[in-house]
Amino acid sequence: MFDKRKTLPIASDHGGYELKEFLKKNLIKEGYKIKDLGTYSTESVDYPDYIHPLAKLVNDGIYEMGIIICGSGNGAQMTANKYLKIRAALCWNKEQAYLCRLHNNANIISLPGRFIDFNNAFKIVNIFLTTKFEGGRHIKRVEKISRIK
Repeated sequence: MFDKRKTLPIASDHGGYELKEFLKKNLIKEGYKIKDLGTYSTESVDYPDYIHPLAKLVNDGIYEMGIIICGSGNGAQMTANKYLKIRAALCWNKEQAYLCRLHNNANIISLPGRFIDFNNAFKIVNIFLTTKFEGGRHIKRVEKISRIK
């Protein structure tokens, strides 16, 4: 579960810019502190340029969790998951957000900016941020995600 006293980073490409701005505004209203890592307009950009910095900061322990957005959510998620300590989950419904935290201890949520209703996205993010990792039988599974054989 994310502590609102900590800062929550958010990043997107142009396909996720409008959703990013909507989420920022509403998360701030809910008492979250936000670090916007860009992009800052709908002008076309390359999503890795914005997702890599956020993923690196979460990977390095500077931030506990993060939110990433691109048009489909896929490119952002793939980029973030290149980092050893990142478990980025592509979510487009509340159940996915709940389970990726509960069972997988996901630390970054990836959203499809062009395919999701903004109000629904806000609910999904809130579930992601407020769901605790269940632990138990899931610990050994999560530990195996980053294990390279």
